[in-house]
Amino acid sequence: MKILHIETSSKNCSVAISDGDKLLCLCEEVSENYKQSESLHTFVEWALEGAEIELKDLNAVCLGKGPGSYTGLRIGAASAKGFCFGLNRPLLSINSLDSMVEKFVNQGFDKIIPLIDARRMEVYTATYDGKTGNEISTTEALILDENSFQGLKEEKVLFVGDGATKAQDILNLPNASFDATIYPSAQYLIKKALEKFNNKDFEDVAYFEPFYLKDFHGVKRADRIKKS
Repeated sequence: MKILHIETSSKNCSVAISDGDKLLCLCEEVSENYKQSESLHTFVEWALEGAEIELKDLNAVCLGKGPGSYTGLRIGAASAKGFCFGLNRPLLSINSLDSMVEKFVNQGFDKIIPLIDARRMEVYTATYDGKTGNEISTTEALILDENSFQGLKEEKVLFVGDGATKAQDILNLPNASFDATIYPSAQYLIKKALEKFNNKDFEDVAYFEPFYLKDFHGVKRADRIKKS
């Protein structure tokens, strides 16, 4: 059961190849410049070479569907759908926040809370059970303030993701830990992708859209506004 995994929702452009529950190869790079458009297909090529397989050997393609960077998600989705159409393979999708949690499950935390920076004081987040890794609150766009997550003061909580730095600056949670070095990664899509494949929980490739969570708002540049 060979699956190509693509995760482009954040600064981490990440590609993995798995066979069953085994990771065969991982290619990823964190860049402040969001290099998905430059790196994604190169990483796919390298991952296939590292796994010693060809595209035709794949049984499915799995995509980290977001939330996250609008442009990154568009690039990842377009590539995943292109592979699925070209190879006639099914498409699987996993919440990108899920991939930030898996390595910390059953590590002594009551709750694990991924925080993806959404600019200013906003983050994309959800709350996960620290023992099972199951989502216990729905994914949302949250504006952080000093009152956020105060119901968890008595619990041992781990905040992960590039939004953890600004959370640490304002949250008064004595039992909390923060790790801002964690990004969504294709290697942590494997477990849930395999479950979805076995359950035939496939996406409609033609109509699939990433999980943007919020509408895209473009920014007008002053030097491009023409005066009439």
